[in-house]
Amino acid sequence: MKNVYFYLGLGTLFTHELDAIGNHEWRLFPILQSLPEVFAMNTFILLHIPLFAVLVALIASTDDRLRKRSRLGVSIFLVVHAGLHLWFTSDVSYEFASTVSKLLIFGGALFGGLHLAASYRDIRNF
Repeated sequence: MKNVYFYLGLGTLFTHELDAIGNHEWRLFPILQSLPEVFAMNTFILLHIPLFAVLVALIASTDDRLRKRSRLGVSIFLVVHAGLHLWFTSDVSYEFASTVSKLLIFGGALFGGLHLAASYRDIRNF
């Protein structure tokens, strides 16, 4: 089940990033919010190419230890990421109010937490 939890969490993260475009997430980042709107949006989108490429390479690594650690790192990020979204809810630029947005963000945290719980033995061995 831990792989199912991980992949569902990863799926929510990737889908959340699609949702982030419609919710203008780049406006929450200090560096990007100071740039012209279209440039900031395009920068936000294009930065996801190397980010996702590295992420996929790490979680699919043939090195068992690196792959497990990377997957644990993604799961930890999913939980922290939900906390960051809670923190940003009072920001005037925060637009993630829809049910779908909340399901992606907090569903990802749930799957990340379930993956971490299911990986307890792996965590103890690091």
